[in-house]
Amino acid sequence: MGNMKIVAYTDEKFTSTLAGGEYEVMLNPEKLQWGRSIQYNEDAAVDTSAPATKYNKTLSEKLSFELVIDCTGVVDDTRVDMPTEVKQLSKVIYDYNGDIHRPNYLIINWGSGLAFKCVLTSFNLSYTLFKPDGTPLRARAALEFSSYIDLATLAKKEKKSSPDLTHLVTVVEGDSLPAISQRIYRSPSHYIQIAQYNGLDKFRRLAPGMVLTVPPLLPAEADHA
Repeated sequence: MGNMKIVAYTDEKFTSTLAGGEYEVMLNPEKLQWGRSIQYNEDAAVDTSAPATKYNKTLSEKLSFELVIDCTGVVDDTRVDMPTEVKQLSKVIYDYNGDIHRPNYLIINWGSGLAFKCVLTSFNLSYTLFKPDGTPLRARAALEFSSYIDLATLAKKEKKSSPDLTHLVTVVEGDSLPAISQRIYRSPSHYIQIAQYNGLDKFRRLAPGMVLTVPPLLPAEADHA
């Protein structure tokens, strides 16, 4: 599978790599922690029997792991200088880039299953082994990254799912009008509007394959979504 590589980019669309901006880990991490979270409005509790909590937004994904930097020569006898290793890692993931006035944008690549576009949010380094004179030989870097998407792409994604647009929805097995209302309007309470717009008298069971037109919310309705 090869070693994990962290590549630095100088633009938020990840098209321009930083010269010399790559760090290949010496030892692949033992585990990856992938965090995903959803934010709901604070005025409703999730663990009650009250009506469903109102969705607010899905937060950026988090990826965290630890790297071992081993300069004893056992892992790689060509990489035995700890200051050089730490300097290169910092250059890629942490250091301020004066050309873009911020740290670099990053893609973490590992095998064929991971290509995580992100920015660094946390970098903690612990030295764990030393020569008798105090020179560090081994360190452990605890890293956390937050997924990143450029504003233009994010705006397009949000517009595609906007309740201000008309949508054509193909019903799949298990679909219901409240569920479709939740997906489009971010609230299940507008299912009657969808039923009326499509001339549905009996809408408790929807036939898979049927196509529904989901109209945009009127301003007054959107205020109560």
